[in-house]
Amino acid sequence: MLGILLGSIAIALLLATLIARIELHWWWIRSFEFPRLQIACLAFATWLLAAIFVESGPWLWVALLGSGITFVVQAYYISPFTRLWPVQVKAAKSNDDDKTITLLIANVLTPNRQAQPLIEMIKKHQPDIILTLESDQWWEDQLDPALSEQWPNSVKIPLDNLYGMHLYSHLELTNTSVEWLIQDDIPSIHTRVTLANGDSIRLFALHPRPPAPSESEKSLWRDAELLLVGKKIHEDPQPTLVAGDLNDVAWSRTTRLFCRIGGMLDPRRGRGLFSTFHAKYPMLRWPLDHIFVTEHFTLVGMKRLEYFGSDHFPILATFCYRPSRKDEAETPEANSEERSEANETIQEGKTEEQET
Repeated sequence: MLGILLGSIAIALLLATLIARIELHWWWIRSFEFPRLQIACLAFATWLLAAIFVESGPWLWVALLGSGITFVVQAYYISPFTRLWPVQVKAAKSNDDDKTITLLIANVLTPNRQAQPLIEMIKKHQPDIILTLESDQWWEDQLDPALSEQWPNSVKIPLDNLYGMHLYSHLELTNTSVEWLIQDDIPSIHTRVTLANGDSIRLFALHPRPPAPSESEKSLWRDAELLLVGKKIHEDPQPTLVAGDLNDVAWSRTTRLFCRIGGMLDPRRGRGLFSTFHAKYPMLRWPLDHIFVTEHFTLVGMKRLEYFGSDHFPILATFCYRPSRKDEAETPEANSEERSEANETIQEGKTEEQET
């Protein structure tokens, strides 16, 4: 009986792993990309239990083979986000304050009304840039009095549809625009940030709609927005940061394609998962909040911050603008087939209407 149970679990885990590799935008397919760590852990436990407790026979081999293949495939995706892998964004050799930029990213969860813990966190860490997602008018009313003096430069988009966005900065912002790239209810912030030494860098703040039954029947519009920003970066190469809750995991097919299209680097590679969602359920947690950089930056430090009432943890990262070290990075690059695929996804996202 145990052999049948473990064999059935192994088959189910293998099917979930294979479904995630199907190149379709349906939400229920894309959802299998999220729990790769959880599936890998279940596969390892299944393999171990089968090896110890199941007697020799067909179900033993089903359990061992199915869970073994599942673990290897999932490890392929997860391993780059462990310390077993080389870092992609090189560590800063010196911390020149006039060349650094610190960002704090926090999805506040619109119904969450615990603003004070976040404000105290911000004042403790003193980031240069604060980006809040899901922030509505209530959140703006709480943040403005607390932040306007030290972070006087701001972009405010208070919305009650879960896609509000606020950016506060004590560094100068120029050429700032709010753009609705794919869908007319999903904003993004595009701006230039002037560092203390006078250098100017570009920042994109994003929060695309997730593929989920209550949100969107497909990942198409999320994918199109990410790839459109990647295409913009490729067509106008310059020092760039992309930050926000991308509603996608770091190892997904779309996020990896976005990095190749835009030549973006992930500071988590070689350092850890830095999983930010779901803050209340440790067993169901994956990295949804991201900060990507071009090859012009090195990493001073990165960490996940404390719980403050949201379903996301905030994330804090400090980068040093070091264009002289850009040759140290192995920048990902898309081939012609991938660029064609990205263009098709962008066009479909712009023309196809969402049903949910």
